[in-house]
Amino acid sequence: MNIFTRSALLATLLLAGCASTPNDPTLTLQTKKAPEDYAQCVLPKLHEGALHTTVSENARSYRIVVSSKVAANDVLEAYKGKVFLYERTLLASTFGPSRLERAAQECL
Repeated sequence: MNIFTRSALLATLLLAGCASTPNDPTLTLQTKKAPEDYAQCVLPKLHEGALHTTVSENARSYRIVVSSKVAANDVLEAYKGKVFLYERTLLASTFGPSRLERAAQECL
């Protein structure tokens, strides 16, 4: 395989990984906080790390989306009693917890 073919194959694999969304959360946590209180704890921690976030809410949950320039967005969903983290970045948690994961755990 020549270098062009290898590069094209690698790019295709990386893009496929970024575009896919996992059905299962990468981390599920338990919390005693209400979804609104949990989100109010997490958001300042993410902003300290200069992460760009979008927040949406409904009657049952808060959803925090952390934008990424190089991969698919990460998502944190807080429900009553449960928090679901969907990290879609390459090598998520390979070298230790991400800022999002640390903030999620600190606010339990």
